[in-house]
Amino acid sequence: MVEITDLNPRIARKFLAPLWSPWGMIVLILALIALLDPARMGELTGTAIRALGSTAPYIVFAVISISYLSASGAEALIANAFKGRERRMIVLAALVGGLAPFCSCEVIPFIAGLLAMGVPLGPVMAFWLASPLVDPASLLITAGALGWGFAIAKAITAVTLGLAGGFIVSFLVKTGAFKNPLRPRKSAGCGSTCGPSTLDQKPVWKFWTEAPRRATFLELGKENMLFLLKWMSLAYLIEALMIAYVPADLIASVLGGTGPKPIILSALIGAPAYLNGYIAPPLLAGLMEQGMTSGAAMAFMVAGAVSSIPAMTAVWSLVKPRVFFTYMSLGIFGAMAAGFAFGAIA
Repeated sequence: MVEITDLNPRIARKFLAPLWSPWGMIVLILALIALLDPARMGELTGTAIRALGSTAPYIVFAVISISYLSASGAEALIANAFKGRERRMIVLAALVGGLAPFCSCEVIPFIAGLLAMGVPLGPVMAFWLASPLVDPASLLITAGALGWGFAIAKAITAVTLGLAGGFIVSFLVKTGAFKNPLRPRKSAGCGSTCGPSTLDQKPVWKFWTEAPRRATFLELGKENMLFLLKWMSLAYLIEALMIAYVPADLIASVLGGTGPKPIILSALIGAPAYLNGYIAPPLLAGLMEQGMTSGAAMAFMVAGAVSSIPAMTAVWSLVKPRVFFTYMSLGIFGAMAAGFAFGAIA
């Protein structure tokens, strides 16, 4: 019998590598569900498919937009529009992010497109942090469950966190901390190259009249669709597991009490927890009636919106570790700061 230790490491890596790919992880998770809890297979896969379906329009729009901009040669013009105007763009990105109806996973396709077109990381980070926190619908739901004071504070937090994160990252970029933030990809596409378009710099809006541009459009569309589909599928499958096996009310039930400890714990526990802007308000309203402080509730809501495990999975697939940990740190410490600030004035 051949021992595992006798296997050539290169051969072992060749056979084990597919298991660590997004598709491999999806198959492995589904196999474990089928083995350990087959009765819930339909429920879990249904939850993941519905969540992916709700994000599909954003993915399709992002893929078509990225492919069109690359095929027409217009991506360089858009990237040039951000040169020399980074401060203004950070402010606009934070403000627009507060109105965009994206959760932390749905915003990923747009972030991928912006970074691929060479948009500076500062404005991208501002939009990235602000967008998952609030949108018109979740603002109304928050107001109904927790009051307008909490809802307005949440909206202010979204813009403030976006501004702070954008300017901090912009400063770090100037020090050389974030060169080439996107993870390398094997072939050309969203994230594989961050430089100017390889096509003529003068845009050809009717790109379909030229065969090379049509080929570019189709090639990028296929690659980016597969890239986003596999990572978002894994993210939403993990999200479905958390909904089924890690109830949010159980996580939040340990966060009562007063003082700084509940706020810090709320941010740390809220970060990996599944808690979107529609589920959080009624849940937190009940917990606040049971003794959870308003500051802890704010910290938990902010951290859960920005840094949930599904969001972290998608972010990790897109950017290099240094950018990932910066995003996570800004989200968690921003949640703590929001919790302390709101707790002091509430």
